[in-house]
Amino acid sequence: MVADIIKPDGGDSRGGGRGFGRSRRAKGPGDGTDLSLEGGESQELTEKVVFINRSAKVVKGGRRFNFSALIVVGDKRGRVGIGLGKAGEVADAIRKGGQLARQHMVGVFLKDATIPHEVYAHFGGAKVLLRPASPGTGIIAGKTVRAVLESAGLRDILSKSLGSKNPANVVKATLGALQQLRLREDIYKSRGLAIRKAEVPPTLPPVEPPAITA
Repeated sequence: MVADIIKPDGGDSRGGGRGFGRSRRAKGPGDGTDLSLEGGESQELTEKVVFINRSAKVVKGGRRFNFSALIVVGDKRGRVGIGLGKAGEVADAIRKGGQLARQHMVGVFLKDATIPHEVYAHFGGAKVLLRPASPGTGIIAGKTVRAVLESAGLRDILSKSLGSKNPANVVKATLGALQQLRLREDIYKSRGLAIRKAEVPPTLPPVEPPAITA
């Protein structure tokens, strides 16, 4: 028997037996080892199950169910990927989604624990706005957007999800917003400009108060 899950808009939907934001440690494809990323370092990835949907097809012998799992994978160091796996079983759909997410991981520019500037992106009917935040703010986001931001390694950020609440569109809009981020150094380099360092004004010696004579 398949358990029900809750959609992002709060409505009940018949689906797989897992909810949002469930995470597990992702291993290498099939060999039980950690996935090797750029730089030759073996890093452990975090895999989050964002949404599981169930579809039914009516055939002569009854209903035939199929499951799709939306997976987010990241190393929490500026690399994140998403994948949508489809299979006849929930476990197989999650496994396929995790493999696709690891194959399509992309790098994003971060500034310490937040983002360098405000960014806005949309995908389909979903619209996502991201803003940098001061240290200690935390991740102010919904469950779907939070899964992508946490996987990328962000700890202080403000976000607002507008428009459609479709999990697939919201995740893709969030990833599109992160890919628009650019550092000041890269912008100056692409324009052939040199970054000017702010000149520190010279420090003046302290002025001694005049001596008071009796």
